[in-house]
Amino acid sequence: MEKLSNPQKTIEVLQKYNFTFQKKFGQNFLIDPHVLDKIIAAAEITKDDFVLEIGPGIGTLTQYLAEAAREVVAVEIDSSLIPILEDTLSSYDNVSVINEDVLKVDLKKLAEERNGGKPIKVVANLPYYITTPIIMGLFESHVPLKSLTVMVQKEVALRMQAGPGTKDYGALSLAVQYYADPYLAANVPPNCFMPRPNVGSAVIRLTRFEETPVKVKDEALLFRLIRASFNQRRKTLQNGLVNSPELHFSKEQVAAAIETLGVSPSVRGEALTLEQFAALCNALSE
Repeated sequence: MEKLSNPQKTIEVLQKYNFTFQKKFGQNFLIDPHVLDKIIAAAEITKDDFVLEIGPGIGTLTQYLAEAAREVVAVEIDSSLIPILEDTLSSYDNVSVINEDVLKVDLKKLAEERNGGKPIKVVANLPYYITTPIIMGLFESHVPLKSLTVMVQKEVALRMQAGPGTKDYGALSLAVQYYADPYLAANVPPNCFMPRPNVGSAVIRLTRFEETPVKVKDEALLFRLIRASFNQRRKTLQNGLVNSPELHFSKEQVAAAIETLGVSPSVRGEALTLEQFAALCNALSE
């Protein structure tokens, strides 16, 4: 079958099945072979790899993954796409499709059954509204992950790799960088998709750390502190932590913990590094 990265082929398939784009699923299908090649290259897919694809759509990227990997499991939430995928992927015997919400799939079990529990590679052209829940869900559930190579809104990719003191730096930057090393692999303009999104996109690879770069006594507390620090960016770190409904420390406890960092009491959360947040977390865990 001719590759779906040819826009004419994509149109032909969509017309054949009378497919209508569902806004609620944030569907934008890739129609640029160069971008597809860049995704495969960024994900460093080899014939040894088991790949989990999230949101295969009509199978455009899936075709490329199937040719590069040992095995591909694609999880698609939209049941109207299943007959299309059966058609477009019929010539690949190393692909299986699961019609389910990826947040409800037991991915640990999947990795165990299909990859002997070894770390898997995840590749996805994610709908923008659910990017963060999916990425954080994969990290926090401790699914054995080698890397996560995702197409996301460009501004989200920039936030994932931002450093302290920059406008893009925030809770997402810290959360991603606690678990993984972000690498921006490609910028993708709107004309590479059908239908065209209103914003630019980017391919980012998140390579999972074997060990987190900082050690904390209480991981859940670390993320509560990070969220509280950025929920009200204009507030000082101290006020943000004291006023957070998620935290229950006194003003004195917070002030003493901030003092151990050797920074000003009026510091804002956006000025702190991941290492400083870890130190703050450990000071408040004692």
